[in-house]
Amino acid sequence: MSSQEMLNTNESSLDILDLDMINASLRNKSPLEIVRWAVGINKKAIVTTNFRPFEAVILHMATVADPTMDVLWIDSGYNTQATYLFAEKVIKDLSLNVHVYNPLVTAARRDAIMGGVPDVDSDLHDEFTRQVKLEPFKRAMQEFAPEVWLTAIRKDQTPFRNNLDIVTQDETGLIKVAPVFYWTDVDLEGYLVENNLPDEEDYFDPTKVLGDRECGLHTQAITA
Repeated sequence: MSSQEMLNTNESSLDILDLDMINASLRNKSPLEIVRWAVGINKKAIVTTNFRPFEAVILHMATVADPTMDVLWIDSGYNTQATYLFAEKVIKDLSLNVHVYNPLVTAARRDAIMGGVPDVDSDLHDEFTRQVKLEPFKRAMQEFAPEVWLTAIRKDQTPFRNNLDIVTQDETGLIKVAPVFYWTDVDLEGYLVENNLPDEEDYFDPTKVLGDRECGLHTQAITA
C-alpha cells in the first residue's frame, strides 16, 4: 500500500489518518523505512532535536531520507558545554539544514529575575518552561507550519509516551511520527556504531530535571 493510500482524505482541510491501520503496517518496518514513509506522504516534514543522547540517530535517518529536511533546534540556553560542542559536530558532519530558536529573554536576565533555574516544584517552574521551551517551540512550528513532525520519542521514556504509538495525530491535523518509538538503548547504540555516528551523554534539560517527566511539547497541540 502506498503512503498516499494510507491517508484517508476528509472533505475538510484536514487529512484524517487511519492510525490503527498505519501503525499496524509500520510496526514491523525499520525506523529508516518509517522515516521514508513519512517523507513519501509528500507533506511538509520537519525533524526536531535537542541534541540529547542518541539524537544523531534520528538526525542521520532524516538526512538519509531527505538531505534538505528542515531541522528545528530549540536551544534553551541552558545546555552543557559538551552538548553545544556535540551539536556543532553533528550539524557539520551531517550537513544539517538546522534552524535554531532561542527564548526571547536571555538566560542571564532570566536567572537574575528568577534566581536561577526554578526548582521543579516551584510556582515559577511552569513559567520558566514556557519561556525557554514552549514559546520558542510554538514560534518555530508556526513559522515552518509543518504537516509532518519527526521526533525521537520512545515508548519507554515516560508514562505518557507509553500510551502513544509510532504515528499519532493531534487536533490540528499535525502528523507526529516517532520512527524509533519501539527501539531500546541497545538498538540505538548499535545504529550509532554501524553508521559511525557520535554521541554525547553530558546532557541536562532544566525543564524536565527527571528523565521520565514531560515538559509539554508532546502533550499539547501546537495551535496559533
